[in-house]
Amino acid sequence: MTSYLRSFWTKQAAGQMARLAIIGVGNTVLYFALINIFRTVGIDLLPRTVLAFALATAMSYVLNRRWTFKIRHGRGHLRQSVGFFGVNLVALVVTAGIVLAADALTGAEPLTRLEENLANLVAGGLLLLPKLAALRDLVFRRSLTTPSAQTAEPHGGRVSSDFP
Repeated sequence: MTSYLRSFWTKQAAGQMARLAIIGVGNTVLYFALINIFRTVGIDLLPRTVLAFALATAMSYVLNRRWTFKIRHGRGHLRQSVGFFGVNLVALVVTAGIVLAADALTGAEPLTRLEENLANLVAGGLLLLPKLAALRDLVFRRSLTTPSAQTAEPHGGRVSSDFP
């Protein structure tokens, strides 16, 4: 467990976290812009949350796959796509739950624009590290290598079997 936690503090993980944060900020801006646009045009709370989340997630997938985890093409695209959208489906459920809970806490009054944005911000903050871990370790499997894999020499031009 300790080595797993240390794997988040390597140079490679720091770079991934930085790229993930940059993409996250961009997608957060997109998400907030969309929920506010959808609110302005009269789309209800839950549908606007789901629609904005889905659109931002699609952009996030492309950017994270290509830039954060440096996967351009190749095998595993379908598995990664399903995994990525699965992780984000869980994040969507948590986000919608937090937003709907905030709405319920306000009583009969619907959330103000500021309250809705704050509820979404809280959800995003709570999900940041769990999403990074899930994307890195379950979906893209790029940075979690064992110490032996980091120092092992390739055998006959092959990558060792413990490298994802």
